[in-house]
Amino acid sequence: MSAVKEGDFNGRFNLFLSSAANRPLQEGIREEVKKILKQPGYDDGSAGPVLVRLAWHASGNFSLVEHNGGSNGAGMRFPPESVDPANAGLHHAISFLMPIQAANPWLSHADLWTLAGITAIEAMGGPKIPWEPGRTDYESEQAASEHRGNVGDRLPDGALGADHIREVFGRMGYSDQEIVALSGAHALGRCHTDRSGFDGQWVVNPIRFSNQYYKLLLRPIWKPREWDGPFQYEATVAGTKLMMLPTDMALVEDPKFKVWVEKYAADQDLFFKDFSMAFGKLIELGVDRDDTGFAKLVKKSAQEGKPLDQTSRPGGGGCPFAGTTGKGREAKL
Repeated sequence: MSAVKEGDFNGRFNLFLSSAANRPLQEGIREEVKKILKQPGYDDGSAGPVLVRLAWHASGNFSLVEHNGGSNGAGMRFPPESVDPANAGLHHAISFLMPIQAANPWLSHADLWTLAGITAIEAMGGPKIPWEPGRTDYESEQAASEHRGNVGDRLPDGALGADHIREVFGRMGYSDQEIVALSGAHALGRCHTDRSGFDGQWVVNPIRFSNQYYKLLLRPIWKPREWDGPFQYEATVAGTKLMMLPTDMALVEDPKFKVWVEKYAADQDLFFKDFSMAFGKLIELGVDRDDTGFAKLVKKSAQEGKPLDQTSRPGGGGCPFAGTTGKGREAKL
């Protein structure tokens, strides 16, 4: 595993002092992540989906009310997060990244986990996602416990419905549109009986990012699966057995969610744009660098419960970045 030259650097746990000035450094880490994506013998031969799940779970326990959780600190390296049943299987993702971490000890786990997640999405055909460095790591279990507090039971339970989804994502300041956009990550990966208890993949090609998840949700093909596991739905498409969770089906059962499922099923570019903003917001929640820039905008977006492109910049102006579709078209915000 190659080490990426860090250059002028001040601070053991910060990836860059200036994102723009150190762009080659960031790109070097991205290239190292791409090298580990192919994993023969692991799910569908790719580490991509589990790296996305790592970034998601490391970030998705943020609370606006208690203002704790989020990607900062990389708390999943310590109990209770490391042994939380909701995070089962994520040790594989952390292990895949360890050679990069070992070769680049100046790099924080928190920055690496989030950067690896967005790099994997892009490498699997998804949109470019805004990312800023500067996350730090907790130095010990005690430090994580004292600062982070109890962040358990904050991730979605796939067995529940629309009210639960709104409660989980509302705690992070997400609108219905953003909830449906983020759910499109189920185009990637699969469930495992030894992790969540559920079983199967959502789409035919689970290592290609697309809007197929929404198209499949709208098809009248889903029936309850008869098995000894938890309740889920199943269907066979193109000779492949697929599944949906109760939380997935809630997106078409709830009329306010369904309107966005229909929009994203019809327009992949729109989905890519909205997903880019929603995921970029997710990995920024709880990251307090200073009172300027992207982190402050994300905080304002969460507090107002608005998508990023509908949030005015602190001090005036619009959203400071444009999402990019898999085809390379800039999404004007």
